[in-house]
Amino acid sequence: MSAARKLSTLALKQRRKGVLQQLPNLNEVLRGSLIERYVRCGKPGCKCARGEPHGPVWYLTVTLKAGQTAGMQVPKTKLEQVRRWLENHRRLKEGLETISEINWELLRRER
Repeated sequence: MSAARKLSTLALKQRRKGVLQQLPNLNEVLRGSLIERYVRCGKPGCKCARGEPHGPVWYLTVTLKAGQTAGMQVPKTKLEQVRRWLENHRRLKEGLETISEINWELLRRER
């Protein structure tokens, strides 16, 4: 039995309202993956040629359409913003799933 089934209808509606109020700003949402990489430049005299790679370098990958992936290196000045936007996407997705579960239970009760 889902958690929603154990709550009263009023409690479900209040929970849904609470979830809605906690959703992140939709202007600050990004779906993707942030990857920490260490790279070698290939220059023979560089420290990376001696086993000390450059980095960390942060790389963002995003799936745009089915089968289309784009990526870019994230400047250090944008790293916290990108992390926040990725976390907001996770929170938004989780919140939408919770709202959907609540709405399903409310519809089930009202039929």
